[in-house]
Amino acid sequence: MFLKTCSAVVALLIAAPTLAQFHPTKESLEGVYPPPTYSPYAQRDIPLNVYWGDTHLHTGLSPDAGLFGNTTGLDEAYRFARGEEVRSASGLPAKLRRPLDWLVLTEHSDMMGFATDLLRGASNILATDKGREWYEGLSAGGTAASDAALNLITTFSQGKLPPEIVRDYSPGSKVYASIWDSIIDAAERYNEPGRFTAFIGYEWTSVPLGNNMHRNVVFRDDGDRAQQVVPMVTIPPIGSTDVLDLYKWLDAYEQKTGGNVFSLAHNGNISNGWMFPTERTYAGRRVDKNYVEQRARWEPLYEITQIKGDGEAHPYLSPDDEFADYETWDAGNLDLSTAKTPDMLSREYAREALKQGLGLEAKLGTNPYKFGFSGATDAHTSLSAVEEENYFGKSTAAEPSPTRMEHPFSKTENGVFEGYELVASGYTGVWAKENTRHALWDAMERRETYGTTGPRITVRFFGGWDFVEDDLMSRQPAVQGYEKGVPMGADLPAAEGADAPTFMVYALRDPIGANLDRVQIVKGWRDGDGELNEKVYDVAWSDNRVQNADGKLPPVGNTVDLEKANWLNTIGASELGTVWSDPDFDPEESAFYYVRVLEIPTPRWVVYDAVRFGVDIPEGAEKIGQERAYTSPIWYTP
Repeated sequence: MFLKTCSAVVALLIAAPTLAQFHPTKESLEGVYPPPTYSPYAQRDIPLNVYWGDTHLHTGLSPDAGLFGNTTGLDEAYRFARGEEVRSASGLPAKLRRPLDWLVLTEHSDMMGFATDLLRGASNILATDKGREWYEGLSAGGTAASDAALNLITTFSQGKLPPEIVRDYSPGSKVYASIWDSIIDAAERYNEPGRFTAFIGYEWTSVPLGNNMHRNVVFRDDGDRAQQVVPMVTIPPIGSTDVLDLYKWLDAYEQKTGGNVFSLAHNGNISNGWMFPTERTYAGRRVDKNYVEQRARWEPLYEITQIKGDGEAHPYLSPDDEFADYETWDAGNLDLSTAKTPDMLSREYAREALKQGLGLEAKLGTNPYKFGFSGATDAHTSLSAVEEENYFGKSTAAEPSPTRMEHPFSKTENGVFEGYELVASGYTGVWAKENTRHALWDAMERRETYGTTGPRITVRFFGGWDFVEDDLMSRQPAVQGYEKGVPMGADLPAAEGADAPTFMVYALRDPIGANLDRVQIVKGWRDGDGELNEKVYDVAWSDNRVQNADGKLPPVGNTVDLEKANWLNTIGASELGTVWSDPDFDPEESAFYYVRVLEIPTPRWVVYDAVRFGVDIPEGAEKIGQERAYTSPIWYTP
């Protein structure tokens, strides 16, 4: 029996396929080598992942953060963003449910380190009358401290700081150099390519007479290059509030170091009409060929949403858009001496700026407002925490407490921003090949980004001339998107005999968030008469709703339970997508298209506060909202 078994085994081995047959060699595949790959992801050079982060966060090193009580620093900011538990400046334990993938810490470039020294009563500050006045007010606490902090900020915006203080806390001083070095060192310590990206950056704080013209400066580079410069400030004689001078600084940095950097404009809704000029800048310069070319070169992104209001659209500017009045802040900023006018609004909001950019391009040859979208917190708490149920506010004074809804955030001569008006927003999604400084920065520069008001909604948006429904139904729409068209942030290629462009959009709800209500495509265009126009199209929606005779889609419904601070995903859809062709396309008219994705209604942060603290929500406070995502536009040029 043993011999028979051995013989059978030998025969089987002789008849079995050879090792070469199981493992083909280059020689055995002659004529078809290299072999095709089975894996659909191998040998692809396209962005397959979206990475979430915040382009705008302050620690106690920023003067206004420190003055309002933030005693936490760089380490806490990075640790929190990476998903670790930290303790906030008000003493509360704080943690994100999900870590972020990247962060840009943007301390104000002016007066770095000043707040820390003021609070400890540094002798050089107390030697000035104003310095002693501020110190005594802050030491008194309560209303006196708030008044002292606001007076200091207003004095700064008016350019009236004591020259001795300016000297001690400006580039060239030992204090300033040490603070900048510590910012760079922290970014280098926490930067872990592939796991977490810590960008080096700062905020250029141009705010002459209360006109908020701030820009965040984001470096592509490591510390060895960033340490060759110091940030640009706004206080004369070494600084400037003119953005053209900032562009010169950016160019000088690249020329000196061989590195890369860009600036990101933000919060135009409190610029008092100066964020998107069309005739003259606030510095008195003409909006000319040089201005539009420089702005187009250095500002690839715009912060469309943040804690101080949503900046996409305004109901006055977009009366036909039923969703334009979302988290709207439209009072004047800081020490504005006259009330905000409708004319100011037209130069403050992203959609209007995109339209004005088409007009300026026709006039001057370059579109200065050809920007992509980002979302950010602008939190001054060191905490990038903007989920409605985990919201830590704008400043330490606005961190969770039973009374934070009742305390006005700020007051001006022509309006009040109430505490309950602060917005739990936002984050930026970046489509990149990997989680590194270079890959993320490159994606930002090419505008392959989108902003959300907090939820991590996944959105793909492609434009081309021959997308069909099968491209979307392949379940790998990105592959077809890159092969047949261009992604968000890009320009449509030249038409190839098609009657109108086609757009492929796909949205997937935040896995732990609310279902989706609808997907909209917002179009802006310049017609043959030079008029600027806009239209919002509902292109995909949930629950089998039918558009009315006027083309409007019925509301999705509302499952919010205010008593429990809860909602149900019994309405809406987990994913929505479509291929859409512009029915009003004119090949002679320049245009842009971007996607707005709306969630079903959910509770605002004030509802969570009311339930957890057992307090009433102030009259006039919005309790329910529809959070959203905004993709960078795709442009068409005849």
